[in-house]
Amino acid sequence: MKAYLQEDIFKTLSKIADKAGKECYVIGGYVRDLLLQRPSKDIDIVTVGSGIELATAVATALGKQAKITVFKSYGTAQVKFKDVELEFVGARKESYQRDSRNPIVEDGSLEDDQNRRDFTINALALCLNEARFGELVDPFDGVRDLKNFVLRTPLDPDITFSDDPLRMMRGIRFAAQLGFFLETETFDAITRNKARIEIISKERIADELNKIMMARKPSVGFILLEKTGLLELIFPELLALKGAETKDGVGHKDNFYHTLVVLDGLCEQSDNLWLRWSALLHDIGKPRTKRFDARTGWTFHNHNFVGEKMIPEIFRRMKLPTNEKMKFVQKMVSLHMRPIVLSEEEVTDSAIRRLLFDAGDNIDELMQLCEADITSKNQEKVKRFKANFQLVRTKLKEIETKDRIRNFQPPISGLEIMETLHLPACNTVGELKMKIKDAILDGIIPNEHQAAMEFMLLKAKEMGICAD
Repeated sequence: MKAYLQEDIFKTLSKIADKAGKECYVIGGYVRDLLLQRPSKDIDIVTVGSGIELATAVATALGKQAKITVFKSYGTAQVKFKDVELEFVGARKESYQRDSRNPIVEDGSLEDDQNRRDFTINALALCLNEARFGELVDPFDGVRDLKNFVLRTPLDPDITFSDDPLRMMRGIRFAAQLGFFLETETFDAITRNKARIEIISKERIADELNKIMMARKPSVGFILLEKTGLLELIFPELLALKGAETKDGVGHKDNFYHTLVVLDGLCEQSDNLWLRWSALLHDIGKPRTKRFDARTGWTFHNHNFVGEKMIPEIFRRMKLPTNEKMKFVQKMVSLHMRPIVLSEEEVTDSAIRRLLFDAGDNIDELMQLCEADITSKNQEKVKRFKANFQLVRTKLKEIETKDRIRNFQPPISGLEIMETLHLPACNTVGELKMKIKDAILDGIIPNEHQAAMEFMLLKAKEMGICAD
């Protein structure tokens, strides 16, 4: 253990803590990740005594590069030094009231502080005092749980989760991030205490969901949310996708599990959080559009457009950003069927131009999403679709190079139409602009000013409008 801690920052901490006569430990996630050999730059320091006093002394010793922020009301302080963040707190014990996850805090010992931790693997502490430098304090067999890939609470899980229900979300997040398993009693306690999630702010829940989304395999987290009953409470629209139905011998796939396969597949190709959200929500409109027709079987007509319209309400309720990030997700959900349809039929230049125009700078992300959406138990079918999809990609590159369609604006502005035809601002101007745009996208005319002007004059004449 000591070999990992021979760094100037820990030596500085050790000297200052000894000089002040304070017990000092690095605790929690940094120790866990150290043992798992995962990189970590966030270091939690607990001391028996004032964390703020220790942080102030450490920041002074580290010099001008160290920036300290003090949170007096919480009794904590943060020191940023180069690319490392140190969080200081005094050891404490906590008690809770049922209607709040904000604890009543008292000064305590290291034992008290470890007792209040969420999971045994996060209760590990390494002493930084010189006499015990690098000594591991592990009262709950957290190392054993690390070796067995187990998530277990230090104390009674019902009390742990009832006191602070966000710990239920954190446990599921750790399972997704680390590839660990929730110990049976811990899992059962989440199902028993799931209703307590109602006292947690939507922002904190969204933060945990985003961390699950950024895991290597987010499906682990969403399956656990579903199995514990939390998903129904925090994201009912996603749960509504669950279930496969059969009627007159005709069935449809379980769109919940299909969505998770798409999400995991996309995550192998992209770490874009909002593209991952697009994958999670790409079929969110299917439950509202599901119909059964005796001739055609199950249909989900326009589920992409219905899903696009559902997203603002989902984002508002879940306190996700309702800015350009949400609009990006809407765009991806709205367009996600287009490349797949192209891969099923003959790929026309016109269809490619329109896809490029509508997707704009997001065409590459859209193609990643759609390729991840090619799923089937029939591997020959998947192979055929993916081969066709490569034809779509090739055609996209050819058309983009030749016609410069991505984010193009018609080469003739509305003002130029008005001046040429002596028209006021009116619907006719907009109609002519649309005709020019459609003609370019359909390949009738090239994306050039002269060709567009000639086409516009011809169409104006057909509409009974003549330039002098």
